[in-house]
Parts: sequence; structure tokens; C-alpha cells
Amino acid sequence: MNEWQVICRVEDIPVLGSRRVSRPRGMDVAVFRNDQDQVFALLDRCPHKGGPLSQGIVFGTSVACPLHNWTIGLDDGCARSPDEGCTTKFACRVEGGEVMLDPVELASLATDLEPPKAGPCAGASTGAVGDATFDVQAPHCAQ
Repeated sequence: MNEWQVICRVEDIPVLGSRRVSRPRGMDVAVFRNDQDQVFALLDRCPHKGGPLSQGIVFGTSVACPLHNWTIGLDDGCARSPDEGCTTKFACRVEGGEVMLDPVELASLATDLEPPKAGPCAGASTGAVGDATFDVQAPHCAQ
């Protein structure tokens, strides 16, 4: 059996809030705490448009995505009807007030997904005017 990785203490996660766990590869994992001190872990990515679930509002055993208000189940990572889709769920447990995740899952689940890039340099074209790849070039982008 795998050794579980201690992430934080339960009280380090705000009630009705979350904490992000970064990984060497792939997107962060969001660890949520509800008002019953239940703790859940999901990939920090809404299945709809990739919104950061860690910035959503926790209620009961669900989180509302901050981008389009989709309701995602914390227990299974799936969108609630009428919406469809799921995000990756990570095994999580609490012992002696410590929140733990499975290190094998952290290293292997959804590691092919990269965080979305935002801001003025996100998606800036590197093509030249008239080039088929030219769209809009953002000024002042150090890359």
C-alpha cells in the first residue's frame, strides 16, 4: 500500500473554501473543505471551459465554478444536471487532522493537462503580418 502524502491540516483549508496543491507535471489539484469539515480533492479545472474550481463557491458537497456557475460534485467531480462532464477526482483522507492525498495519483492522474494561460501575453501570435498564423500581437510581452 502507498504512503499517503500529507498536504496540510484541515484548519489550513478555509471553511467553504479550498487550497491548491501544485504538482511538477499537470494542473494543480484543489482541496476543498465544506461546512461539515469534509475534505475533497479535484483537479482544479471545470469540465466546461477549464475554470479554476479552487476559486468557486463551496456549498454542501458541491462547488460552483467561478466562470459560468456550473455545479460540480466534490464527491465525484461530475457536473450536475442539466450540465454534463467530469473533472478528475483524487483520493483524499483525513487522519489526526491532517489532510492526505495519494502520491501515485498526484504523479499520474491528468498530468497531460496544462494550466490555461491568461493575460495580455496569452496566446500572443509569433507570426508576422500577412502570415497565416498572424492574429493579434500583444505588445510588451517578454517571452
